[in-house]
Amino acid sequence: MSQTTTTPVRRPSRLRFLAVFGPGLVVMLADTDVGSIITAAQSGVAWGYRLLLLQFLLMPILYVVQELTVRLGIFSGKGHGELIRDTFGPGWAWLSAAGLTIATIGALLTEFSGVAGVGALYGVPRGISLTLATLFLLIIAFTGSYRRVERVAIGLGLFEFVFFGMAYMAHPDLHSMAVQTFQPALGNAAYLYLVAANIGAVIMPWMIFYQQSAIADKKLTPADFKYARWDTAIGAVITQLVMAAVLIAAAATIGVRNHQASLNSVGDIANALTPFLGVTIGRLVFGVGVLGAGLIAAIVASLALAWGLGEVAGYRRSLEDHPLQAKWFYGVYAFCLIAGAVLVGLVPNLVLLNIAVEVMNALLLPLVLGFLIALAMRALPPHLRLRGWYLWVVLFLSTITAGLGVYGGLSGAGLF
Repeated sequence: MSQTTTTPVRRPSRLRFLAVFGPGLVVMLADTDVGSIITAAQSGVAWGYRLLLLQFLLMPILYVVQELTVRLGIFSGKGHGELIRDTFGPGWAWLSAAGLTIATIGALLTEFSGVAGVGALYGVPRGISLTLATLFLLIIAFTGSYRRVERVAIGLGLFEFVFFGMAYMAHPDLHSMAVQTFQPALGNAAYLYLVAANIGAVIMPWMIFYQQSAIADKKLTPADFKYARWDTAIGAVITQLVMAAVLIAAAATIGVRNHQASLNSVGDIANALTPFLGVTIGRLVFGVGVLGAGLIAAIVASLALAWGLGEVAGYRRSLEDHPLQAKWFYGVYAFCLIAGAVLVGLVPNLVLLNIAVEVMNALLLPLVLGFLIALAMRALPPHLRLRGWYLWVVLFLSTITAGLGVYGGLSGAGLF
């Protein structure tokens, strides 16, 4: 009797969650992009486990930020750029789009640098690896629907799970980890610069634009809100665990034997890991993880810009539309990918910008979080707006995160 009464209740809940599941996980897996992986690796090599605690502290902050994005997307039915335009006017919308454009350009340079770096590990010419990656990403969007693109993106992002195996194979010293985790070096400018880079590697403008637009494109309703929040929470935990795994693997190997190592590219990290973890783990497994991270981030960042500009400019913007029906949307997506690949192909040393790109994201945080909080206070139905104790929690976390990111970035660059 009890089985017949409970089964119908549970099954619809599971099915609804699976139907809603996707935007949060996709954007979080994309969050751990090539620049983030290099940032985590450099953190581990330079400072051991002293930046490990930060990865866990950023979990709730990341969730709070993206949960506001979910709330805005579901209850307004609009993308981030469109909502800014309708609430504050076109001038502010174009300002937010400018920040998105800068962040997207930086992201694509790091993603394609990572793809080229993985190809170089196995002797594949840069031109071939970049061309194949670009064609693959174009085919995904031009021949699919939103759901197909989402499934492919999740499949690519799951390759990042190999970093958990790397962390285990590195055999970290648990005592050193326990001690160093709670020994930050906040008085050191180089340490603060990496703090800013890690913060910038977690909260990026294109993540907010992508998730809110994806929710609108997927046509999620208020009934899906609870499940969309779980989707976001699970993704926030996973992405920071991946960052922690990369940091641990680097700290336990290169950080112990050669903490002065220069790790500015995928090849540098893979070659430095090989003496400790072997060719299979150091190159193949690491390369697979980076390739998955780079490709999913390239999809998300490019779609975010195509959606964001469309929301501000007003052109058709949906993966459900045929490319001939939404020429500008697909054109922006294609241009982002092709331009990013060509630029990385012509200027190989752009890999040196990886850490700087993440710091740039941190410097953009006041603009990004400012718009997000302002929208949550004005554009939502009254009972869902930020207010009371939760408003103060969000303001506190956002101020601390943005402030530390900006201070760390400017201080590390020698401007303070």
